[in-house]
Amino acid sequence: MLVELNAVKAGYDGRTVLALDRFTVAAGEHTLILGPSGSGKTTLLNLIAGIALPQAGAVTVAGNPLSSMGESARDRFRGRHIGLVMQRLHLISALTVAGNLELAQKLAGLPVDTGRIDTTLAALDVTFRRNARPRQLSQGEAQRVAIARAVLNRPELILADEPTAALDDRNCAAALDLLFQQVNQYGATLLVATHDQRIVPRFRHVLTLMTPNAGTMD
Repeated sequence: MLVELNAVKAGYDGRTVLALDRFTVAAGEHTLILGPSGSGKTTLLNLIAGIALPQAGAVTVAGNPLSSMGESARDRFRGRHIGLVMQRLHLISALTVAGNLELAQKLAGLPVDTGRIDTTLAALDVTFRRNARPRQLSQGEAQRVAIARAVLNRPELILADEPTAALDDRNCAAALDLLFQQVNQYGATLLVATHDQRIVPRFRHVLTLMTPNAGTMD
């Protein structure tokens, strides 16, 4: 299994936000994490990304025990192995599109590869925005750049948090098509967290989180 969570609990201010006995994702799977706001979807992605640590239990990704690794080790691992498309895209406003992708390579401890950047932007049809700043991008263009950044370093795992929630039906379908195209091209595993019911039919594997946080796998 690429992702394994065992007896995991997470929360804050004395409140449990997420409790899962066991959750696994095999390499190459496309899995949807479904649930209303407050059900722990983002918390689960943060645990799998090593951004947050559980209060109890173990989180293992690609054989690496993230729940027992130090912060710097988790940061290095994330940069090399995990691509993130966050709900807020977090593009650096002071950098161009190309600069944002160069930064992603540097943070992963990789040399800047302009050829790889150009290839990735071309695959997502945003080469013409290479020298633009994030504020100059349309919402669709910014989302494509965020996906480009997520797949740039050919990660084993891509995590996307509410990638379609603010999109109309046409752009929702286009964003999913881009994600699937990219993960299939590189043989990556995809986890998408959302409350957007429109995208449920696109996924074979669905984890439903409810409030209070009892998770069921469909």
